[in-house]
Amino acid sequence: MSSLTLSGLQKEYGDITAVDGISASINDGELLCILGPSGCGKSTTLRMIGGLVSPTEGNVQMDGNDITDEPPHQRETSIVFQDWALFPYKTVLENVTFGLKMKGVGKAERIDRAKELLETVYMDGYEESMPADLSGGEKQRIALARSLAADPNVLLLDEPLSNLDKRLREQMQIELKEIHDTFEKTFIYVTHDQNEAFTLADRIAIMNDGEIVQIGSPQEVYNNPNNRFVEEFLGDTNILHGTVNRATDASLLVSLGTGGTIEIDDDTETEVTEGDDVEVSLRPEILDVQTISDGQKQVQADGSSNCVSGTVNSVLHRGSSVRYNIEVGDGELFVERQIGNESDLHEGDPIELSWSGSDVLAFHEGERIGGKR
Repeated sequence: MSSLTLSGLQKEYGDITAVDGISASINDGELLCILGPSGCGKSTTLRMIGGLVSPTEGNVQMDGNDITDEPPHQRETSIVFQDWALFPYKTVLENVTFGLKMKGVGKAERIDRAKELLETVYMDGYEESMPADLSGGEKQRIALARSLAADPNVLLLDEPLSNLDKRLREQMQIELKEIHDTFEKTFIYVTHDQNEAFTLADRIAIMNDGEIVQIGSPQEVYNNPNNRFVEEFLGDTNILHGTVNRATDASLLVSLGTGGTIEIDDDTETEVTEGDDVEVSLRPEILDVQTISDGQKQVQADGSSNCVSGTVNSVLHRGSSVRYNIEVGDGELFVERQIGNESDLHEGDPIELSWSGSDVLAFHEGERIGGKR
């Protein structure tokens, strides 16, 4: 195991800045996921750590030693690629032992090591198979075994499961987590898949436009996003536009464009004043739905807090869940329920949505200004 420190790491390609001066510490033995949309710089960052790309500025340290200028084969790192990169004309055993052979490890030792790893990744008995005869999941297991064979201190994984179907990808996530726990090595895992990051990571570093915008445990980044990008990127949410009616050191009172008001705890240093435009985030899982029967009073209509009324616009069945799109004022909100807990709602039904003020976050000019979960 090893720890890593990235300091002011930057990569420019002409006028394009792919990675913009990022700094981070990766703890000894942790599994860190670098998560972000396509083109945000996460794979470039991984390649700079592995020595496959030279940074324009900044440095990479392993256990306190600067390895920025060391070639890949002299670093205690190994990388698993998205496309597996197996040698097509070598057997499974030859693929796994290749790196050990290049290091001068004796034949008997490297075969024993390879067989041990093949058993670990559930591929024992495939030693003489050729890559062309393997499924995508089997190829990925072989690529993982080959990378582990060199006994690196840090294993780098660049979207290794993205070519697999959903069921196999989920199975491999569990196996990767078990392998990390077994070998107790530092893993840095690049992905654009939020569920994958939440499943695997001890911590998640979220990237956007070449920068790390937040780093923390899965629970921390989901419940306490630094900004609107993180809030929307990590999961579906409803964004309501509003105006600050009252701002104190402790709370904000926001008038919603959909009607009604909402009071939000202000626990940040971002300053807003009366009249400022803000956005309020309501995750679909926090919304409570009540149907309004004929003659029943709509509680929200006079502007009550934490409640809006609307009409069911559509009901979408999404396999394991049902999504209800609700027309509210001049906008639309959605609520999602798992099968078995779905609401008995139909298009055209008048409903009332309510929520706890403690579950709401507010943003101003993209930065979080209040709320907590």
